[in-house]
Amino acid sequence: MTQNVQPLREGQRLRVLVVEDESDIRELIRFNLEREGFAVEEVGDGALALERLERRLPDLVVLDLMLPGMPGLELCRKIRATERSASLPVLIVTARTSEIDRVLGLESGADDYIVKPFSPRELVARIRAVLRRAHPDLAGESRGTYQRGRLTMDFDTYQVFVEGKSRELALREFELLRFFVNHPMRVYSREQLLDQVWGRDTFVEPRTVDVHVRRLRQAIERDDSQPELILTVRSVGYRFNPEALD
Repeated sequence: MTQNVQPLREGQRLRVLVVEDESDIRELIRFNLEREGFAVEEVGDGALALERLERRLPDLVVLDLMLPGMPGLELCRKIRATERSASLPVLIVTARTSEIDRVLGLESGADDYIVKPFSPRELVARIRAVLRRAHPDLAGESRGTYQRGRLTMDFDTYQVFVEGKSRELALREFELLRFFVNHPMRVYSREQLLDQVWGRDTFVEPRTVDVHVRRLRQAIERDDSQPELILTVRSVGYRFNPEALD
């Protein structure tokens, strides 16, 4: 009887198959994943990727949608339709930005979806999050939880609870909140938050921080119009006040 996917590793490294027809993007992904300790295999078209998967399953597939030979959506559906690879984690990376493209990607069986151009740091974070959900035994040591008063964060499952109720946060909002709870009371400028949470290799406007802070406040504050947890320090930036959780 054929079993569901059992991830293989080279030594202690998790294996990622990158399916991308643009060589410069493949190189960017490979460089950043290998720097983070992953073993990376690359292919440039969907049909060749399917052949590789039939020979040996990786721990995760990074999949472009617009591929020669076989479109990414078709490849993703074939992965899900095959018992051996049905549970194989798939993260789509694509230049398609419309909502319908995202919906089609997720409905085809993808575990997550990231749009080009992307931050390598965010890509690695999303890969780790997908792997933690799919194979928690292979994802490394637990990074634990944060719990104080009405707020609970699980750093392994990326779950957030406020007064016992789950709150859905985008990945960037979760990472921003994690940074805040790990650095309470200290004031950080928008530029510092961009550097620490988004990464130095990401070029976004400082006001992007304001957007994510507003969304975080809507998720975790009792009254986001009068925040108690994420405080604005005029002309400087933001600080996290954990005492308001008690």
